[in-house]
Amino acid sequence: KLLYHLEEEEKMPDGMCIDAEGKLWVACIDAGRVIRIDPETGKRIQTVRLPASRITSCCFGGKDYSEMYVTSAYDGLDEATLAKEPQAGEIFKITGLGVKGIPQNFYAA
Repeated sequence: KLLYHLEEEEKMPDGMCIDAEGKLWVACIDAGRVIRIDPETGKRIQTVRLPASRITSCCFGGKDYSEMYVTSAYDGLDEATLAKEPQAGEIFKITGLGVKGIPQNFYAA
């Protein structure tokens, strides 16, 4: 079942996670953003823009899972783009989203 059709400016999906409200967060590689999607309605309900274009993944963490951590890449960027995006390849911490994540599942080997 199709959950959400990415808008042209959202480019391509990469890493994803789920929050405590059951909403899907998607890292949009080459679009410089993470979007939050309501799987019930198929609508984008939140967008977080970041200072790097190649956003690769997202997850919740911190003591109460109220912080989002977002990874980015710098591979594939030319020198001119890297000069405009000095934070490319870094990990970002986002606070104040108004939503928390859920603990990950652990499996014994």
